[in-house]
Amino acid sequence: MGVGTRSIASRVDYTLAMFFLTLDCNGRALALDQARIAGIINVTPDSFSDGGRLADADAAIAHGLKLVGEGANLLDIGGESTRPGAEPVDAAAEIARVVPVIEGLAKATRVPISIDTSKPDVMRAAVAAGAGIVNDVRALREDGALDAAAALGVPVILAHMLGDPRTMQDDPYYDDVVGDVHRFLTDRLFACQMAGIDKKNILVDPGFGFGKTLEHNLLLLRDLKRFTEIAPVVAGLSRKATIGKLTGREAHADRAAGSAAAALIAVQNGAAIVRVHDVAITRDALAVWAGVAALGAPPKRKDGAKRVSWDDD
Repeated sequence: MGVGTRSIASRVDYTLAMFFLTLDCNGRALALDQARIAGIINVTPDSFSDGGRLADADAAIAHGLKLVGEGANLLDIGGESTRPGAEPVDAAAEIARVVPVIEGLAKATRVPISIDTSKPDVMRAAVAAGAGIVNDVRALREDGALDAAAALGVPVILAHMLGDPRTMQDDPYYDDVVGDVHRFLTDRLFACQMAGIDKKNILVDPGFGFGKTLEHNLLLLRDLKRFTEIAPVVAGLSRKATIGKLTGREAHADRAAGSAAAALIAVQNGAAIVRVHDVAITRDALAVWAGVAALGAPPKRKDGAKRVSWDDD
């Protein structure tokens, strides 16, 4: 289920007309003919939003199926926190966290599954378990990651991050955040193609919150359409500090409405996939927008038609 009915979506321009890709996610199709929703499942004890709540595999699988029922088109599984200040986790621990969840979800649902990791060993184990997309906040820059992703042959999401999670929010600086991130992602896309990854299998993510201030994040969101020049865009602002600062909501769980608003703006500005914790409210917000957008531009007024003014008698 996407945002709105297929008949509506077929008439809505999501700025994806130049792509209209259907990704082959390890045998599971993900069509990008309309905006898609990725439900987040963090199986970590220290995730910024829901750390520890889904550390048990059965709980994580149940939550994933709940997100699918709410309208998620994709499930994104992560076994290492990338929140500001997070400490790294070794590959064996990460594999132990994510593989049982991926295996359980792959048996229980047909939606594609992505693995949120930077480690080549985790990528291989996750894809063997049933994952069909590699989502890497380090854009395949870790040793062996590029070769592993190319050999696996599944779609990849290249995200921008300044530094690493331990230091990325220590006074991040850019000459031009939109231009700098755009150049970085363009360079990484070229590196992926040189390594043998098909351009049609590459998506990009400007990395909201990964080494960015509030102003940086807002500029990236405002100018998100520029990144559609590179590849289909993934946007993840869900429950992040930017939403908390703008809304005054300190508790992460209270940021659902603000997160849905950010996801809506991202889709309006060209995002192909929005990565969210709160699927139901996001799906509803996008469905309402899709219904209005399907009507197209208002008809032009006929020549000579009288405009009514409130000052008229």
